[in-house]
Amino acid sequence: MHVESDLRAAPNDLLPVAQYVRMSTEHQKYSTDNQSQVIAAYAELHKMQVVRTYMDAGKSGLNLRGRPGLQQLLDDVCAPHPGFSAVLVYDISRWGRFPDPDEAAVYEQTCKRRGIRIIYCAEQFKNDGSLSSTVMVGLKRSMAAEYSRELSVKVFAGHRNLVQRGYRQGGAPGFGLRRQLVDEHHNIKGQLTRGEKKSIQTDRVFLVPGPQAEVATVHQIYRLFLEDAKPERVIASELNRQGLKTDLGRPWTRGTVHQVLTNEKYIGNNVYNRTSFKLKIEHKQNPPSEWIRKDGAFEAIVRPDLFWQVQAIIAQRSRHLDDDEMLALLRRVLERHGGLSGVLIDEEDGLPSSSSYRSRFGSLYRAYDLVGFQPRRDCAYLEINRALRRYHPTVMQRVAQGISDVGGYARSNKDTDLLTVNEEFTVSVVVARCKPTPAGKFRWLIRLDASLEPDITIVTRMDQSNRDPFDFYVLPSLDFAASQLPEREANGLSLDFYRVDALDDFYALCARTAYAEAA
Repeated sequence: MHVESDLRAAPNDLLPVAQYVRMSTEHQKYSTDNQSQVIAAYAELHKMQVVRTYMDAGKSGLNLRGRPGLQQLLDDVCAPHPGFSAVLVYDISRWGRFPDPDEAAVYEQTCKRRGIRIIYCAEQFKNDGSLSSTVMVGLKRSMAAEYSRELSVKVFAGHRNLVQRGYRQGGAPGFGLRRQLVDEHHNIKGQLTRGEKKSIQTDRVFLVPGPQAEVATVHQIYRLFLEDAKPERVIASELNRQGLKTDLGRPWTRGTVHQVLTNEKYIGNNVYNRTSFKLKIEHKQNPPSEWIRKDGAFEAIVRPDLFWQVQAIIAQRSRHLDDDEMLALLRRVLERHGGLSGVLIDEEDGLPSSSSYRSRFGSLYRAYDLVGFQPRRDCAYLEINRALRRYHPTVMQRVAQGISDVGGYARSNKDTDLLTVNEEFTVSVVVARCKPTPAGKFRWLIRLDASLEPDITIVTRMDQSNRDPFDFYVLPSLDFAASQLPEREANGLSLDFYRVDALDDFYALCARTAYAEAA
């Protein structure tokens, strides 16, 4: 049970508090200076002293990502001694306009669980946990979320209108093109350089041909693709041999060449909403029926007939292949080279990538088996090890979250992957691969880094499929040796004493309780 710190200071004392301020691009009343002034007045009136400031200037309130100020605040709150007893915020919308109001509640509850209240200084009610304040907070959070949704609809409608009038909406112009700035009467004001933005709201941007040398390179790319039938990877190599760079000053790649060959801006078409990230919830590839377009909006630097010839070739090449077609292509590569590998597959033009084969057939070695290729040695374990390496951060996060849920604090060391719990002891989390024996028994391969010297090692033993945990061993360094590891189903009482089906008891040992400080 957690005891919330008493926020009532003695008459001659100043209660240490933090302030959190955030401004996106809305209006001046929400400037960080204005917020700080209101917070300072509130602090003075209630005998508080702002000892720390967390700020997110120019940051959207839609989610936690991209808000280092709020992230640092939450990290400090979870530390054993944050140094303040409450957080002052201008109003509920400054805490965030999360599309899901429950997300705002989760972050506030994280603070309250540590005995640190969130106080909204400009709201007309006290955030004191009473029924009336709880109802008002929930209502205000929902209003903030609805504001975000309504604003998103209005912004999208404005962008759609401008695109259909032929104006460019965001993004780099691309190789061979430049951004031309015009005023509201369409008078040319000059070209924008890389990273430069328009400063007047009524100004508009459209695309114009770039330097002649870049335009010539675009023509060369189309000529190499259509006349010489060279794929994108070969074209990139040719451009790099000539010492040519992309518009970002980087070497050419298959992807950058492909972009030049497939973007309609090179024939003057203004296309918008190919992808969307509404309310910053999910990146989404939109179908062509949802694209917003204005054909002939800009001066073309590629002939439309050449562009559409390229699209027809690419469409035929990238049509969906069923399993039999994918395996037939792989079989031809095997016959040509006498062997298969991930690198060989990725370098083969006209063949799906090795990741596509992994996704379709479960693993590369399953695809190899289906086309009759047997590697010189059984390398299936490589696929499992690769999957377990990807799984390890998930286990680490679950352990850290479990400690946090009971009131503890876990800090991860990026160099060693050790967790420091409550600034008191260290924990190493190990994921062990299961390897069934020919007799049907289970064995686990456990590798420890003895140089880390953790106080506790948590061994997560995977099940037969190596997809889910089978059990756990919580091993204190004082009571086990690396030469005696739980590699079998039964390992004797000295080891199995530390075996558990879940980590709840370990989390309970990490729990901490906040107590009110004595006056």
